[in-house]
Amino acid sequence: MILNTGGRTDTVNYFSQWLLNRFAAGYVYSRNPFYHDVVNSIDLNPDTIDVVEFCSKNYRPILPRLHEITGRFNCHFHYTITAYGKDIEPNVPSIYESIATLHDLSAQVGKEKIIWRYDPVLLTSTYTIERHLATFDYMAQRIAPCVDRCLFSFVVRYKKLHMPELLPISAEQKALIAKGLGEIAAKHHLYIQTCGTSENYEQYGIHNSGCMTRAIYEHALGLHFKKVAEKGNRPGCRCMESRGLGDYNTCINGCRYCYANYDHEKAKENYRLHDPESPLMIGNLQPTDKIVPLHQESFLDKEPTLF
Repeated sequence: MILNTGGRTDTVNYFSQWLLNRFAAGYVYSRNPFYHDVVNSIDLNPDTIDVVEFCSKNYRPILPRLHEITGRFNCHFHYTITAYGKDIEPNVPSIYESIATLHDLSAQVGKEKIIWRYDPVLLTSTYTIERHLATFDYMAQRIAPCVDRCLFSFVVRYKKLHMPELLPISAEQKALIAKGLGEIAAKHHLYIQTCGTSENYEQYGIHNSGCMTRAIYEHALGLHFKKVAEKGNRPGCRCMESRGLGDYNTCINGCRYCYANYDHEKAKENYRLHDPESPLMIGNLQPTDKIVPLHQESFLDKEPTLF
């Protein structure tokens, strides 16, 4: 099983103590996002959890104690660092702070386990194609030595996305951006790929989509998986199936393009209900809750190979 700790909220940034507590306890409860009174119990056991996947915009809070998890589990890391400032990502550290934290994370876990996410790419009158390419060049020069690869995607116009200043991106503009990113990545010897997109930009040196694939995990962690479906969770996605923990609508980064929050004020309200000692990320168990153990199965091929 792949356990995704950062698909619903920025767990590492805002819930590090809780996450460490849960791994120490050996289990965690995760409320079903569709059936609120159903709570899944997840056994935090290396025998059934093949990879613990992290995704965050700030690893600084967990760095001093990250070894408590990496010392027992196969771990893989996505670090999102974009070109945007406080106008788009109000509570995210600056580019300079983020790069410094990335250097520290890479020194601790190894560059082969880290993917730099430059996504989503969006256009406004401030964040133009030229600005994206200039900023990406500046960042790639400093980040390339610390990561295994970079991936990018274009913003998706979800129904709940409220950014009136957002400009549409034409196919021609996407190709122009992809060409520029590909050339910059090549200059800095940085492997680059798309994420969750059906467009093909191989002519620009950009590899196809997939950020949590069997190939990536086998390459980064030296694992060998059985033949399992890479279903993904949206068109163009080839990721392995994963299970998440935590709750949507709890991240207080305030990113205006966020898909995991439908209401930033509600996210702040939920965050105030957080108890680091609770097995649930937000609040505590209620008398009406039904605890359902999550089916957990290892995908690893543990049979010895004969040569």
